[in-house]
Amino acid sequence: MAEMVEKATAAAAFLKALAHEGRLLILCHLSQGERSVSDLERLLGARQAAVSQQLARLRLEGLVSCRREGKTMYYAVSDPKSRRLIEVMYDMFCNTDATDR
Repeated sequence: MAEMVEKATAAAAFLKALAHEGRLLILCHLSQGERSVSDLERLLGARQAAVSQQLARLRLEGLVSCRREGKTMYYAVSDPKSRRLIEVMYDMFCNTDATDR
């Protein structure tokens, strides 16, 4: 029972990290491949500070990784669970080819 509680706690923390529209949009874009912060700003129509704040939360939760190239920071989905969940959510909510599910 203790192991189940521990896993439920981890799952709740994972879902809380995803439970934000901005973070979900970032993960959707990153699921298509690595993006720079300025790419994400443009895609989201958001200010750099807002994008950076959400990326910091995703990094803290271990869902994305980053690398620096000169002055540019690039981000990518680093967590396989996040990638799988984003793919399922895309299929359920965004895929216009899918039948009503």
